[in-house]
Amino acid sequence: MIRHIENADVIDKENLLKTCCGRKILSYLQAYGTGFDFCRFFVNDTGSVMLLINSTLLITGEHFERDELLAFADMNRPFRIEGSDRAIELLTGIDGYQKLHRTIFRLIADESSSADESDINFQPRLDDVYQILSEGFPNLLDYQLWLADTSHRVRHGLSSVFSYKDATTASIVYDIDGYVLVGQVATKISARGSGYARVFLKWLADYLSKQNKTAFLYALDTRESFYREIGFEVYNDEYVLERKDDKNESVEKGKLN
Repeated sequence: MIRHIENADVIDKENLLKTCCGRKILSYLQAYGTGFDFCRFFVNDTGSVMLLINSTLLITGEHFERDELLAFADMNRPFRIEGSDRAIELLTGIDGYQKLHRTIFRLIADESSSADESDINFQPRLDDVYQILSEGFPNLLDYQLWLADTSHRVRHGLSSVFSYKDATTASIVYDIDGYVLVGQVATKISARGSGYARVFLKWLADYLSKQNKTAFLYALDTRESFYREIGFEVYNDEYVLERKDDKNESVEKGKLN
């Protein structure tokens, strides 16, 4: 049985450390705990953990009752569903969703970045970051939702946001146990073709490597070749589900990372 939990001690945190999705769930648990309606944690009888956060459903674990999982997803209708291969397999074909392939890349430092660190802003104005993101992501969260979440996580040292030449941005979604997830990578339309993203991401890979961090990022197929060309290493691949019946209402959109 899938049940909503209010006591974080029920969650096996050591098990969450084993996967990218699990660490992402753990990062939200560290950021918010279990007391917010927009960030709800669930477990089933086998200890699998699920999180509903701003219209994204994250799922860990391999053991589920198919009908129960389908009913849970259909009742909540998140914009995006991501997580374990088994959960995605069971939910594939759910009405109103499309299955998208994405590659998990490991950032590889080669010290070839030509970025001048004076062009890196380690604490950019979040309004400026949102403007860059809004030009690259049609599924960007409503501004107030994005700002509340991002500023909270940055303020508590759980995430970081960078920009390069005030035109390209990327975020550290989480930094847990030496593992880092990079997300929300975008460049202003006016600066595309400048090579900024390539230079900036090479710098970021080197910056994280020097801190002995193992860094990953996700790429849908439309961006997969770009990260290969940079020299990042394919670590794994997976599928996510996204709702097809979106009516372009930003408050219903899924998170970028």
